[in-house]
Amino acid sequence: MDDELVLEVTGLTKRFPGVIANEDVSLTVHKGEIVALLGENGAGKSTLVKMIYGLYRPDEGEIRIKGESVRLNGPREAIRRGVGMVHQHFQLVPVFTVAENVILGDEPRKLSFIERRKAVKEVTALAAKHGMAVDPKALVRDLPVGAQQRVEILKALYRQADILIMDEPTAVLTPQETDELLKVMKGFAASGVAVIFITHKLREVLAIADKIEVLRGGKVVGTTTPSETDQGKLAQMMVGRSVLLSVDKSVASPKEIVLDVVGLSSDNDIGLPAIRNVDLRVRSGEIVGIAGVEGNGQRELVEALTGIRKSTATKFTINDENAIGASPHKIHGMHVGHVPEDREKDGLVGQYSIANNMVLNRFDEPEFSRRGIRNMDAVNSLATKLVKDFDVRTPSIKTPANSLSGGNKQKVVIARELSANPSLLVASQPTRGVDVGSIEFIHSQIISARDSGAAVLLVSAELDEVLGLSDRILVMYDGQIVAELEGANPDRAEIGRLMAGGHAVVAEDSSHG
Repeated sequence: MDDELVLEVTGLTKRFPGVIANEDVSLTVHKGEIVALLGENGAGKSTLVKMIYGLYRPDEGEIRIKGESVRLNGPREAIRRGVGMVHQHFQLVPVFTVAENVILGDEPRKLSFIERRKAVKEVTALAAKHGMAVDPKALVRDLPVGAQQRVEILKALYRQADILIMDEPTAVLTPQETDELLKVMKGFAASGVAVIFITHKLREVLAIADKIEVLRGGKVVGTTTPSETDQGKLAQMMVGRSVLLSVDKSVASPKEIVLDVVGLSSDNDIGLPAIRNVDLRVRSGEIVGIAGVEGNGQRELVEALTGIRKSTATKFTINDENAIGASPHKIHGMHVGHVPEDREKDGLVGQYSIANNMVLNRFDEPEFSRRGIRNMDAVNSLATKLVKDFDVRTPSIKTPANSLSGGNKQKVVIARELSANPSLLVASQPTRGVDVGSIEFIHSQIISARDSGAAVLLVSAELDEVLGLSDRILVMYDGQIVAELEGANPDRAEIGRLMAGGHAVVAEDSSHG
């Protein structure tokens, strides 16, 4: 790290209707320094970097780049001043090659012709300089996620970024790809590039950051370094209270088979095979976790198991009852709870009250409905109890669900699904977009369901979550279950290899007996 100050932010404030996203934020970044921005969802991290990249204009405060006070009129201006950004959702053209994507908008030309050969040469040299293996002639659509991200990074470096902003760069990577990226980021710093790194993964922050800025409620609440802190202290700074980070659970004692699936297959939204010939068993009193890079059939599997997506199977039973071709309502009636991947789209009706959302899939049960008329006393009584039991932060049970924070919306979904005492709980991304405090609570509820005898199928893109909660782990790749491993002391590197398409070594497991 150099003493040269390349970025100085002083007193930045940004307001949106009804919310202050950033308030009086100040920070400094030096040449070759890796600065981690850490905070819960809604803490103001993304708003802050969007101001530095020119996507938003601050209401108050000053941004100085390389000593010069700037008013950025958009990303083009930021890029001209050496600021690059790698977005969480890639901004690539799938049908273009790697080289074409990298040079897009800044093409080397001779007269009015793009010099493609020169572009390939420049991209090859740039990738070699920064130790990023990528074929400049490959089509982006044919690349795995980790390689696509390298293309995004090369795009920023091609425009000569010496301040590189990376927004949740490891969110969709395997453990090996993550380790590779962290190495590449250290290489950037060694070559003098300053890196601003947004994440919520504490382990990565401690492994790579020179300096850690913690945001809470739009303000910087602490600045520290890896040598001065640990995961527990960082979590406490993020949430404002101490948090149990490791999952505390007893050894499982699985009993009878609840979910029994043989030869399950289903197509994706455009009619191509998404899951192929999947065999799956989940027993009462166990959590079976599915590990895999997103996009390998997990979403389609969950939708097939909950009746949302059409599927075929040799066998598909829940508590020995045939579920082939059953509707979502019928499957719910088989005592199945479903925490969907997208709570906004599939988990809640935003304009309905919290009370009505709590009985969304139980409204026709005798307890809540008499001769077709809703029994609001019973609905309100249940909602009042669940809001208290599941610590949903809301002014009232009559509040519309869409006015809640992400973590509280998720608690409403979890409360509704678990309050019906399901014999099978299918939980997909149960803590996505949720802060560390709510994660701790949701994990404890899933373990309680297991301990009460539920069979739990957990699907998560967060490998740490799968490793922490699962009694048995299945690895999914390209629409198939490619391996099964014991949940106790799993080999993280082996799982990462399998997630990337390595060959399977299936563990012996009594669940298939």
